[in-house]
Amino acid sequence: MATKPGKITVVGSGFYGSTTALRLAQYDVVGTVVLTDILEGKPEGLALDINQSRSIEGFETEVVGVGGGSYEGTEGSDVVVITAGLPRKPGMSRMDLIETNAGIVREVAENVARTSPDAVVIVVSNPLDEMTALAQLATGFPTQRVMGQAGMLDTARFTDNVARELGVPTSSVRTLTLGSHGDTMVPVPSRCTVDGKPLADVLAADRIAHLVDRTRNGGAEVVALLKTGSAYYAPSAAAARMAKAVIEDSGAVLPVCAWVDGEYGISGVYLGVEAEIGREGVRRVVEGDLTDDELAGLREAAEAVRTKQADVADL
Repeated sequence: MATKPGKITVVGSGFYGSTTALRLAQYDVVGTVVLTDILEGKPEGLALDINQSRSIEGFETEVVGVGGGSYEGTEGSDVVVITAGLPRKPGMSRMDLIETNAGIVREVAENVARTSPDAVVIVVSNPLDEMTALAQLATGFPTQRVMGQAGMLDTARFTDNVARELGVPTSSVRTLTLGSHGDTMVPVPSRCTVDGKPLADVLAADRIAHLVDRTRNGGAEVVALLKTGSAYYAPSAAAARMAKAVIEDSGAVLPVCAWVDGEYGISGVYLGVEAEIGREGVRRVVEGDLTDDELAGLREAAEAVRTKQADVADL
């Protein structure tokens, strides 16, 4: 029996979805996490396995598995995390997945709108910016209730790269990435610090540029090493944190893919920005100080994704 109010549904029980469900259950901030999939048995089996870890890890959230493409049991979810879709394979770009995943995400989004009309939707399917825009169109939800997970992951990768380069704890490093989840990602070195000192004071410009490039290609690096799938530990941590911020109405300021309408001189596009997150989803986009080059990069990213987002309306 659920001991707390609240329900989060995770659509897709692959590595990403199941790890997200596990993290959310261990947070113990809702009574129920529902894990769904088109496969029969897999989400049910994973749910049983996670539930049997509760007494060891000390959480009470119940995980419910729903297979066969059913949405029974997901009704009235407060948050829905959409992980459904094909992962990348070595040599593939995120954009290579657009047509296949568009059909999947559209069908999922329509089902979410039918069964959980008041939910906040967090999209993690690739290509991220385009699938977030598609999910908003397909649900018909207000733009603030649909957001994508990208900036938190890319920022975490940038942080790890800087910490490893300097041999310092990750807790001493603060970084930020904005823009798109892909080639027009905009790492923001001017907002990065190490032990409170500007990144440029502790690392040479050429090394910063190298780490920026590695961050931009971080997903491809993991895919090339795994050979049979894509990243899921860091991505699931990011998605779960976003869902937790919604459930707790925390007001946390996180880098996410959000609808931008005037901020930074950009309008009418889903883009990676910092946003204040609460029960209604994105409370507001938070504009931070950027250098001229960083702002130009963000505006360039906006135009690059704008064209592709317009295309998904017909997919």
